[in-house]
Amino acid sequence: MSPSSSPAIILDCDPGHDDTVAMVVAAAHTRLLGITTVAGNAPLAATTRNAIVMRDLLGLDVQVHAGAERPFVAEPKHAGYVHGESGLDGPALPEPSGPPASHDAVGFIIETCRANEGTWLVPTGPLTNVALALRCAPDLAGRIAGISLMGGGTFGNRSAIAEFNIWADPESAAVVYGYGGPLIMSGLDLTHQLQATPERVAQVRALPGTVPAIFADLFDFFSATYVGRHHAMRGAAVHDPCAVMALTHPQLFATTPSRVAVETAGELTRGQTVIDRRDLVEVPEPNCVVQVGLDADAAWGVIVEAIAAHAGA
Repeated sequence: MSPSSSPAIILDCDPGHDDTVAMVVAAAHTRLLGITTVAGNAPLAATTRNAIVMRDLLGLDVQVHAGAERPFVAEPKHAGYVHGESGLDGPALPEPSGPPASHDAVGFIIETCRANEGTWLVPTGPLTNVALALRCAPDLAGRIAGISLMGGGTFGNRSAIAEFNIWADPESAAVVYGYGGPLIMSGLDLTHQLQATPERVAQVRALPGTVPAIFADLFDFFSATYVGRHHAMRGAAVHDPCAVMALTHPQLFATTPSRVAVETAGELTRGQTVIDRRDLVEVPEPNCVVQVGLDADAAWGVIVEAIAAHAGA
């Protein structure tokens, strides 16, 4: 994809092993305007540190801005049981080059989207920063190209029905799903189709250089937690780069327009993304493009190619 045709994005993330994969794909195939961080897979200090470390390793000339350290309403919840206490357990990582550019991710999102109309927001963690930006600056809804997020699905990973990013901050998710502009959803139904199997990880480990070796170690740790916690998975579900590739490689995906709402109050269903599949005329118009399938081998090829661009580094 040529620079002129590459989508301009802000990556809003909570690294997290799969967030780093989203980062490397974004580096290769988008005009990455900045990285904002949110508490999610780990507390905010850790996700921000991880984003800076990976930004440095990839040699990206972009700022990292720290954002929300807790959800709108709920108490903070993290995922050390998947990503380790650091959020990026596995490889030995260098120290970050310095602090974040600011602790005002919301302000950065607002200012950058106003200065660069047609920017995509790509959130791969809880949706707190994005929801706060939309609430603080209602004009953003008409200025951005859209939002491509990782979250939701018809089944859950933190409850029977709720995926982590939506479950962690359902009130923010409800704001985002109701904002009124273009919205692309990469949920668990899709992302569980893209697994870091041993054979795929071996492709990354075969690449020369420090960066591919770090990614291979990240995949090994991440996959071990998935294999140990599931009956029938051969590797980690590599969720987050799907939200980037939805913009850069849309031909790899099967999609369906749907009406999606977020449950914020149910005792058993809080954090559920309710996808309305009824064939009834009274069903509201779709508000979301739901990604339902992908060419997993081709998508993994995009990931390997992006990592290979840093081989030798």
